[in-house]
Amino acid sequence: MTGRDPGEQGRVSTTLELLFDLTFVVVFSISGVQLAEALAEAHYRQAFLGFGFCSFAAIWAWINFTWMASAFDTDDWLFRVVTMLQMVGVCILALGVEPFFASIRAGQAPDNSVIVLGYVIMRVALLAQWTRVAVSATRHRRAALTYIVTIALAQIGWIVSAQVPFSLGALVAFGLLLYAVELGGPLLAERGERTPWNPHHIAERYGLLTIITLGEGVVGTVVALQALVKQQGWQPDVAVLGLAAMALNLTIWWIYFSVPTGDALRRAPHKCFPWGYGHILLFVAIAAFGAGLHVEALGISREAQVSNLVVAGSFVAPLALVVVGIGVLDGYLTGFDGPRAVSVGVTLALLGAGLVAVAAGATPLTALVCSAIALVVQVVVEERWAGGRRRERLG
Repeated sequence: MTGRDPGEQGRVSTTLELLFDLTFVVVFSISGVQLAEALAEAHYRQAFLGFGFCSFAAIWAWINFTWMASAFDTDDWLFRVVTMLQMVGVCILALGVEPFFASIRAGQAPDNSVIVLGYVIMRVALLAQWTRVAVSATRHRRAALTYIVTIALAQIGWIVSAQVPFSLGALVAFGLLLYAVELGGPLLAERGERTPWNPHHIAERYGLLTIITLGEGVVGTVVALQALVKQQGWQPDVAVLGLAAMALNLTIWWIYFSVPTGDALRRAPHKCFPWGYGHILLFVAIAAFGAGLHVEALGISREAQVSNLVVAGSFVAPLALVVVGIGVLDGYLTGFDGPRAVSVGVTLALLGAGLVAVAAGATPLTALVCSAIALVVQVVVEERWAGGRRRERLG
């Protein structure tokens, strides 16, 4: 594992990477269901902290694997077997999501033991990959050893967190300390000569996980439609909900993939950390949007114990984060643009208008339609103005 050519032409995701990505569908799906149920029962603090904890664990493990594989993937039998172990870890982590949420919703000490077991398996498997790099690649040995030390230290901390009966607040505080170690590892490791990751490959990999998280929006759409059909049959509202929800999924995809990320990363590789780390919040927001549609389904079926405003806010708030997140990442990577900034402001105003309408007595479906219109504004601005101006900036 001496390192790939960062300028390799035509580098695309391997079928093993695609299989690896599929395991995260389960984590996002189970976490989204738990988030929706917690929100519908008005367990807001537990919902946000629990979803954030589970999502970060999965996304961070994915990010670390992705950048390591971009730089050092050998696709030999050992790399494949170790990657399989990481996939096993993802599945175990997914098994721990429900008991973790159940414990915090019951007001007990958080039961993160299974989540930590799965996470540590993933991270120890990655340690094995970095050990191969340290042995094989003299040029990148310092970076590999830094990764090994920081990952190992963090795993000791996570194991402690699973053994000590922390309160939820204490676990979050301790977790933030461990997150600092986890996030700081790559920053320290890449301070010298950076590992040979491929910008176009990285852009494609992040795009693929974006599509996977959007899958939660598609699932949420179908769940909401099922609830509406069961409640009132095949009425016009069914078509309105289906079109609005799928339009939201499409427009998120549209504005995200309008950005030529690979070319931008190739021109400015020093921007990789804020861009890469910023996606953690973006992935969480997109997945939470899907969960918000699930809350809409619970509201339609009258299983939600919260107001219509909370139901609407459960998908509008994540959408606002998605819009701002994509706009900030695009601006940081390719340069901030006036029309795009104005469109973000208009979009947020329309999202807010949907919530105001619900507060005044409208149904959450009204907010969903307003949200779809809001994101269509983003697409129109992208196609008519922002896209062309971005191409001019990038030459």
